[in-house]
Amino acid sequence: MWFGLDNPLIYSAHKAAGGITSVYRQIGLGSEELIRRILQDEFDLTTDQATWSYQLEADAGRQRTLKLDGRVSPVHISDEAKRRAVLDWMKATSEYLSIDPRVASAMQGVVFEVRQGYKSKDSKRQNADMANAAEAYTQGYLPVLTVLSSQIDNDIMERYQRGKWLVLRGHLSDDPLTSTFAFMTHVVGYDLASFFERNADGIREFTRGIFESLLKANDSG
Repeated sequence: MWFGLDNPLIYSAHKAAGGITSVYRQIGLGSEELIRRILQDEFDLTTDQATWSYQLEADAGRQRTLKLDGRVSPVHISDEAKRRAVLDWMKATSEYLSIDPRVASAMQGVVFEVRQGYKSKDSKRQNADMANAAEAYTQGYLPVLTVLSSQIDNDIMERYQRGKWLVLRGHLSDDPLTSTFAFMTHVVGYDLASFFERNADGIREFTRGIFESLLKANDSG
């Protein structure tokens, strides 16, 4: 009470903060769905072909299912030119990450973890991602962290790279080994940057409406 925390405005502040956190979460979920849908459409993949999961044993012998946000296996790509583009990119990725050639030759595809941004220092999340990468390699998949913005700290990125993740960031370079947008353009064949440019006004208006509703809720007490 001495600190003024009995002020009713604090409840409104908590409500707004929770709402903003939810907005970030929903943007992340939408980003996952968008990337997976593009991979399906451009490579003509089924839902099963475009998703990847695995099981591990949890407490009391129960099975827990974990999954990443997308998958591409060249064997599932019927278009020869697109299949070759993915294979060439996988080879370049293996060299970029200094993966042992014997391991690289056994790779059957790529799995994706999609994030809108990644500034969190959450060690639990990072440890889970390292475990996912280890499992992906045992099943013959290259793990790729796909970030739609440039919001990822260098120390986080370096940890993922040490864990043999390829980290794609949301900058507009022309390098498909470092840029999410270059990868989507040159390897997948879809201009993701143009998609966002075409839809920017609608996305901004939708987001602004959500923030306004949160602030109005606060104003009303």
